[in-house]
Amino acid sequence: MPDIKKILCAVDFSDSSRIVAEYAASLAGKLGAEVVVLYVAPSLTQYVGFHVPPSSIESFVGGIVDGAEQTMEKFIAEHFQGISAAGKVTTGYAAEEILTVAQDNGVDMIVMGTHGRKGIDRILFGSVAEKVVKSAPIPVFTVRPE
Repeated sequence: MPDIKKILCAVDFSDSSRIVAEYAASLAGKLGAEVVVLYVAPSLTQYVGFHVPPSSIESFVGGIVDGAEQTMEKFIAEHFQGISAAGKVTTGYAAEEILTVAQDNGVDMIVMGTHGRKGIDRILFGSVAEKVVKSAPIPVFTVRPE
């Protein structure tokens, strides 16, 4: 088995993120790996043309990022005790950001949740997990927290 020294744990701070974090922490503990915990705030740049001033959108996204950074600190303290873990908050499209952060940080494995959408929801929203699994050059451990 390849050496896994760094794990990216993608979270959205929903209730299911707790379960995803448990898997990531357990794997990290057993493998002696460090963890990069990632939250991707949605990029609202696609709404610039909707009669909303760009400065308002930037301010709104900035507020989301600030709140997410504070939440990240608490999340890591609560779920990654005794594990070398660092938090990262970015903005953009979740699947793209997960893949970019994994590559930029030399990650050996990605741990993330799936929401298990079906039917029209899946068609409309797609699946971040599916996009990551199909595109990642490294193993992706998916957790369906139900």
